[in-house]
Amino acid sequence: MGRVTSVLDLAPVIPVVVLDDAADAVPLARALVSGGLPAIEVTLRTPAALDAIRAIAAEVPEAVVGAGTVISPANASEAVAAGARFLVSPGWTDTLLDAVRTSGVPFLPGVSTASEVVALLERGVSEMKFFPAEAAGGTPYLKSLAGPLPQARFCPTGGVSPASAPDYLRLPNVACVGGTWMLPADAIRAGDWARVATLARGAAAMGQRR
Repeated sequence: MGRVTSVLDLAPVIPVVVLDDAADAVPLARALVSGGLPAIEVTLRTPAALDAIRAIAAEVPEAVVGAGTVISPANASEAVAAGARFLVSPGWTDTLLDAVRTSGVPFLPGVSTASEVVALLERGVSEMKFFPAEAAGGTPYLKSLAGPLPQARFCPTGGVSPASAPDYLRLPNVACVGGTWMLPADAIRAGDWARVATLARGAAAMGQRR
């Protein structure tokens, strides 16, 4: 896959990965890719995250690895230096927005209110992460935003499940969802990459049923 221009158009489901051991990064990424989920968000929540991004970028070229939980300009620059091809944040400030704009890669700033959406639209940003999706109002809230703010497109993340993901994906202002259900902690601990690939395959199929 060449240069990424939009995070939202990479896949119907973006796995949100938290890794404690960078050694798991490459086999996990290969399992997700084989299941049809090439876009992989590695969150910067653990000391292993940057090494995981570096390993995936170097050894799994068919994956599009990005960084999540980007909350500072330093996070953004370190992630891109490690090989991240997109950035995702749980929220945004003017300082953070300036940093991700100049990072050279596409980004999804997080929003949870209509005012935050309008503020980003004022700044020329129309692609956003809706977070925490379920706690912030879920599909009814996003559906209500589609009327007055049709130019905003979202990737809902946070509490999204296999049961709720199809409902999100049917909304006109939702392009993809972020989730963790294809990444069971026990499967990762056991190195059961075949199970991860099977769950990824089911998630990828959601996009075909839209």
